[in-house]
Amino acid sequence: MTGVGYETALDIARRGARVIMACRNLETAAKKREEIAEKTKNSNVVVKKLDLSSLKSVREFAADVNKNEARLDVLIHNAGMANTFEKNVTEDGLEVTMATNMYGPFLLTHLLIDLLKKSKPSRIVVVASELYKLANVDLENPNPINSLPAYLYYVSKRANIMFTLELAKKLEGTGITANCLHPGMIDSGIWRNVPFPLNLPLQAIVKLFFKSPEKGAQTSVHLAVSEELDDINGKYYMDCREHSLSTTVQDAARAKRFWEICEETVKLTPSDPRI
Repeated sequence: MTGVGYETALDIARRGARVIMACRNLETAAKKREEIAEKTKNSNVVVKKLDLSSLKSVREFAADVNKNEARLDVLIHNAGMANTFEKNVTEDGLEVTMATNMYGPFLLTHLLIDLLKKSKPSRIVVVASELYKLANVDLENPNPINSLPAYLYYVSKRANIMFTLELAKKLEGTGITANCLHPGMIDSGIWRNVPFPLNLPLQAIVKLFFKSPEKGAQTSVHLAVSEELDDINGKYYMDCREHSLSTTVQDAARAKRFWEICEETVKLTPSDPRI
């Protein structure tokens, strides 16, 4: 866990909360966990294995949480994987960026929804991006394995917003809220995937103009803990303030259809919780 995810966990741990760090690389995560525990004097920080690109891993993680955690007050979807040119397909036959940033979180939300309901009032926070404006979600090709990988980051962030808006509708009256956010353009590890020599001018721009991960985490933390947001649902935030969305991304019929596509894509079973 690095960048905004690390800073979000650090901030929330400082507030005395029990924090579950869901990470793919357990070795790196263990080191980060020790850093957080030492800096915050909060030893109630745990690491659990989660590879969002694997539907099997998502199910294993959710089963662990449901079995061993008494409550879940906030679920933060922070995934922001971005490839540049290298195409990659997961073990489930899914394009890896969409699997990690969208389909994995969609399945995880379903599998943890009963624990969130049990813990109400509870919150779901989705880290999206203003870069959603540069893309469109092709409902005829929801698994775009032949698309330019760099472009699919933008697609996945637009998908995150569509997912959040439909999720918020479905959660009305349940005691759970769902909101999404743009953290800002962040100087984080995501840019290391840009290949040489393109990374040289980009790194200079990042250092000069982008937010630090600590500043970038503030809107995620705000949506997770602020008491003034107790009843806020289905909104989009930037710099800790509500922000407008384009008309096209708020198309309710497209969001509903995309939700149905996601259900098919992640292979929800009759025994899985439904939202």
